[in-house]
Amino acid sequence: MADSEPITLLCLASYYKGADFLEEAAALGARVLLITKENLADEPWPMEVIDERFLMPDLTTRPDIIHAVSYLARERRLDRIVPLDDYDVETAASLREHLRLPGIGESAVRYFRDKLAMRLQARAAGIPVPPFTPVLNYDRLRAFMEQVSPPWVLKPRSEAGAMGIKKIHHAEELWYWLRELGDMQSFFLLEQYVPGHVYHVDGIVSEGEVVLAVASKYGQPPMDVAHGGGVFMTQTLSPEGEEAQTLLALNEQLQQALGMVRGATHTEFIRGDDGQLYFLETAARVGGANIHKMVEAATGVNLWAEWAKIEVAHARGETYTPPQPRSDSAGLLVCLARQEWPDFSAYADPEVVWHLQKKHHAGLIVRAGDPGRVRHLLQEYSRRFAHDFLAVAPPLDRPPA
Repeated sequence: MADSEPITLLCLASYYKGADFLEEAAALGARVLLITKENLADEPWPMEVIDERFLMPDLTTRPDIIHAVSYLARERRLDRIVPLDDYDVETAASLREHLRLPGIGESAVRYFRDKLAMRLQARAAGIPVPPFTPVLNYDRLRAFMEQVSPPWVLKPRSEAGAMGIKKIHHAEELWYWLRELGDMQSFFLLEQYVPGHVYHVDGIVSEGEVVLAVASKYGQPPMDVAHGGGVFMTQTLSPEGEEAQTLLALNEQLQQALGMVRGATHTEFIRGDDGQLYFLETAARVGGANIHKMVEAATGVNLWAEWAKIEVAHARGETYTPPQPRSDSAGLLVCLARQEWPDFSAYADPEVVWHLQKKHHAGLIVRAGDPGRVRHLLQEYSRRFAHDFLAVAPPLDRPPA
């Protein structure tokens, strides 16, 4: 490729996120095109680095999105397609297949969007998963409920996070929800509910190799926070600790089994009451809820920016060199707030390095060399958040329009 001809990245964003990716790609000399939804037009996108922006009512409707991108390609050479949100991962894969561009295609992408596909593949690779069954054959469902003790969770196969999950306590409850779902029930799976501590590993993969990964532990399982309300909390683990080392090894085994080639990943595991670590789910994206900012506070590495560097380097035929991360400890707190703009002036410890600026949300990040200090502040601040800010909203079964 001629040096005078910059590569072009087409980015898809069904939600407002990924500004750091767009800025880094532009700083590296790439042309940046963004397709986002019409109702996100007024979000603070970094327009100074976006060469062209296009608005659509929806980014998932086919063949509309294929027609739109194919039309753009008549006058623009598109080198890579990058999904900035989980809901854009499958769309990007379909577009890559249609335009014959490098990256994860439609078959492989199911391992990062379809909870049934990723579980089957992980189990085949010898990675422990909670007992589960597809919601397809009723005899298999009956056998599962006879053999696996409740409670169970009815999970959408392709929603993000805890969206749409139902906790099921007895068979009659399951049959009720399946009747409600009707023809949509095959898009769900049934899994044994495993109580325990939930962890996440956030990382970067380049040419099939995990080149950066950070293990963290949630304060409460995200599903419990999503369904019962409360303060979302997570803290990075010491990379030298046995717990982190086990999680990092499992994550590496998983990414190889699922065929991740390049980009960002967010993976969750749970340690059950039996002491076993089980795989829960993974995604080919940067973790949400501002987790990437906590990772950056602890390591000095911006996952969005590194993902951009990988995409640009690969498109240019260059070698990506991963950064050397710091190993501080960092923790994150986020909750819905009663106030439109919460006042954080009482949270003034020197370890506080970031405040969330979002209507009706409270959030902050603390960083220190001592994990015990971070843990103490998170526990104290979590209690104060619940008193000062916390609001509770009913869980969503599907993303907002």
